[in-house]
Amino acid sequence: MEVNSIVEALRATMDINNREQAEKQLHEVHKIIGFSPLLLQVVMTEQLDMPVRQAGAIYLKNVLTQSWQEKEVENPGDPVPFSVHEQDRQQIRDNVIEAIIHAAGPIRSQLCVIVSHIIKCDYPGRWAVLPEKIATFIQSENPMQWMGALMTLYQMVKVYEYKRPDERKILDDAMGIMLPLIYQRISFMMQDQSEASVLLQKQILKIYYAFIQNFLPQDVLTKEVFTQWMEVIRQIVDRPVPEETTQIDEDERPELAWWKVKKWATHILARVFERYGSPGNVTKEYNAFAEWYLKAFSGGIIAVLFKVLDQYRQKIYVAPRVMQQVLNYLNQGVSHAFSWKYMKPHFQTLIQEVLFPLMCHSDEDDELWNTDPQEYIRVKYDVFEDFLSPVIAAQTLFYSAASKRKEVLQKAMGFSMQVINEPNVNPRQKDGALHMIGAVAEVLLKRKIYKDQAEMMLVNHVYPEFTNESGFLRARACWVLKHFCELKFKNENNLRQALELTRNALCSDKDLPVRVEAAIALQMLITEQEKAKQFIQPHIKPIILELLNVIRETESDDLTTVMQRLVCTYVEEVSTLAVEMMTHLASTFASVIDGDISESEEKSITALGLLNTMETILTVMEDQKEIMLQLEGIVLNVIGVIMQKEIMDFYEEMLSLVYSLTSGHVSVHLWQVFQMLHTMFQKDGIDYFTEMMPALHNYITVDTPAFLANPEHVQIIYNMCKTVMSADIGEDAECHAAKLLEVIILQCPGQVDHVSY
Repeated sequence: MEVNSIVEALRATMDINNREQAEKQLHEVHKIIGFSPLLLQVVMTEQLDMPVRQAGAIYLKNVLTQSWQEKEVENPGDPVPFSVHEQDRQQIRDNVIEAIIHAAGPIRSQLCVIVSHIIKCDYPGRWAVLPEKIATFIQSENPMQWMGALMTLYQMVKVYEYKRPDERKILDDAMGIMLPLIYQRISFMMQDQSEASVLLQKQILKIYYAFIQNFLPQDVLTKEVFTQWMEVIRQIVDRPVPEETTQIDEDERPELAWWKVKKWATHILARVFERYGSPGNVTKEYNAFAEWYLKAFSGGIIAVLFKVLDQYRQKIYVAPRVMQQVLNYLNQGVSHAFSWKYMKPHFQTLIQEVLFPLMCHSDEDDELWNTDPQEYIRVKYDVFEDFLSPVIAAQTLFYSAASKRKEVLQKAMGFSMQVINEPNVNPRQKDGALHMIGAVAEVLLKRKIYKDQAEMMLVNHVYPEFTNESGFLRARACWVLKHFCELKFKNENNLRQALELTRNALCSDKDLPVRVEAAIALQMLITEQEKAKQFIQPHIKPIILELLNVIRETESDDLTTVMQRLVCTYVEEVSTLAVEMMTHLASTFASVIDGDISESEEKSITALGLLNTMETILTVMEDQKEIMLQLEGIVLNVIGVIMQKEIMDFYEEMLSLVYSLTSGHVSVHLWQVFQMLHTMFQKDGIDYFTEMMPALHNYITVDTPAFLANPEHVQIIYNMCKTVMSADIGEDAECHAAKLLEVIILQCPGQVDHVSY
């Protein structure tokens, strides 16, 4: 096995014409002793082209992660599964940290995956020297060795990050030695604001965060050690970012080292306060720590965080994630009298000059609204974006303060109404003021003075915005109505007007985000307002048809929830639209899953929502036999696609559809599905037997003559039940299998006596 032949094979994998042959060649030699260390050597050869080295790193990662551990033979007579020889494993262990130290970025990330896998398998047993080796490189006088060593340590900490305390003692013992070393290293680098130094500081903070984010070992992090780290973190948050960073485009600044290190510093502060430092909200082992933390650090930390907010107030750039974490910290502080006393004097200024501007329609919002409304909707309704958004953090902090601190709400509402009532008010500022009012609607509706005024506030200040020329204000009007959906209207005409405005916004507005907000607001009003159902009833057909269009256009899971609510509320009206709706939903489902659905979590969630909506329609239409016959063909196409493409993520929903279709009758086509279910079960569906059981029960009980007419049907059920009961997949599935056999015996007395196995 020569180095040159490996290099040429790796190079050939990048040529579409030669890839298959090259991969076959590598597969033939990868089991030879010495291959993995030789491939690592190739990866680290600087004279080779980077693409070849990257291809080698990826291939090495795949080989080692799949074949590092020795595997047992599953069935007698099978060949022994390949695993990397211990001689090669030892060579990899001896050299992988040095490889990470010297590797370029793209290769380094692949090697980090390898080292993480080795730690999981071999530490401490076969790799007890790991901490000692990392420590040697961290203590080295050569700065070029530090980053690779720190990245290796990070992988080690990440392996134990979510382990129970008793399972991570080995890490705590190692970190008892490591923490002083990395603290010494970060303290030494604090005065150096070069990019290389700040990137190392960031890596150290990532290690510290991973170490403490799920468990705080107080025997390792004594009060003295913890205080030292808090001071370093405070300094990092407090120190200014180099002036030259202002020359970089704002969109690119969050990726700069100076902002990334601040992001991790504020992330640590927010996490520690939330999980360990908030008295009354921590588990009992942290009670004493929380009392100490609150009194020891509140003043200093809050002062530094307000300095960050003051920069924003003065229009000095602050990275969004830093802003978000700062606000998250303060949100925790609102709950405690001790920390609140530091916040209270500045809070009204904070509301007016920080939270309010954040809650206004921004330049970024406007650009997205006008250039890509679908993306605007995705961002606004993505629950994962909420965890990253400074706007949501601002909204949450404002709500917490308004609900927990009496003096906050009155002043904030006075400010909001002042903005709204200003002649020629800037539309974006009006949006911010309405955003603030809607954000605390729940609080306002609990306090008599505001509850009594809420209806007229909506009539005077929200309803007029439905005709505003600015689309974002029309959307905001819908959003505010949604948040006041529980208001007890004294004047029925005001409720009727709210519904009429929202319905028009859904059916007629030219801007897609407005139609989305209107749909969600309409659902909430129908749900919470008893009389809303009858007001909307005459208009339900155009509402549903437009909602189907918006669902197709946005692929929004929130809107499939709206549709399910409407279907359940207006059963009679839906019956005349059921076929059209199902056709529309099936078509939308086909477009959503076109391509690789596994690559998009949002598309998967939307597709699941569509399947659930189809099931809802089938459920409410189950007594309408003629309509069910028409729906069957449409739904069967969807079921067929899921089975043919083997989209296992949708198997549960697909089986629910089969159950709904077979609840009243079993057609010839549905008996074909029965055969398909058996094929699916044999291939990879045994894990879904419990979900399959209700449909199988229908096949036996709904059309028993057809079930018995074909002896193969009984054979199929028997074989499936036998497989489940001998496969050790859990008591639940085994009970279902036994129950299914019992159902056949009880359902077919005297008709299966001749059957024996």
